[in-house]
Amino acid sequence: MCRDEPAGAPLPHEPRPVLIGSHQARILIAGQAPGTRVHESGLPFDDRSGDRLRQWLGVDRAQFYDPRNFAIIPMGFCFPGYDAKGSDLPPRRECAPTWRARLMAQMPQIDLILVIGQYAQAWHLGSSRKKNLTETMQAWREIFGETRSPRVLPLPHPSWRNTAWLKKNPWFEAELLPVLQREVWARL
Repeated sequence: MCRDEPAGAPLPHEPRPVLIGSHQARILIAGQAPGTRVHESGLPFDDRSGDRLRQWLGVDRAQFYDPRNFAIIPMGFCFPGYDAKGSDLPPRRECAPTWRARLMAQMPQIDLILVIGQYAQAWHLGSSRKKNLTETMQAWREIFGETRSPRVLPLPHPSWRNTAWLKKNPWFEAELLPVLQREVWARL
C-alpha cells in the first residue's frame, strides 16, 4: 500500500517492514517507526534508543529479542525517510490503519502495551492522552490504572534527543521505571 498507493509522497526506498510479532509474548512494545540504522539491520530498536529502552526495561538483548517475551510493533513498519531539515519523518499515515487491528487480533495474549512516543500514545491512549508528552507522562499512574485490557503504560521515546526531557523530569527514573521493570518481570 505505501509503495503502490501511498498516502502522500512515496517511500524513498523499497518497503522493509521491521517488526516482531508473537503468539506468546504478553508485552507489546508500540514504537513510532524505524530509523535508518534499524531499516538497514532489519531488527527493531537496534540502535542507541534500543540500548536505553532495554536499560529501562531491565532486560538484556537476548531477553528483548525473544518473541516469547516481547512483540515489537511500531506505528509505521518502515523507515519513513527524512524531512527537509534532515529529521525522521513521522510514521506513514496508511500503515497503522491498514495493519494495526489485524496484528492485534493475532495477539490476544498481550496484556501490557508500552506506548513509546507521541504517535503510539495518540493511537493507543485516545482520549486518555493529554495535550503534550510531558502531561501524558505525568498522568502515567492514572493511565496505567485505567480498567482496560490490555493495560497501557506510556513512555517517552528513548532517543538521545529526549535526554534533556529526562533530566528535567527525574521522577520518570525514580517513580515510573521501578513500576515498569516490575510489570515487565512479572510477565517474563
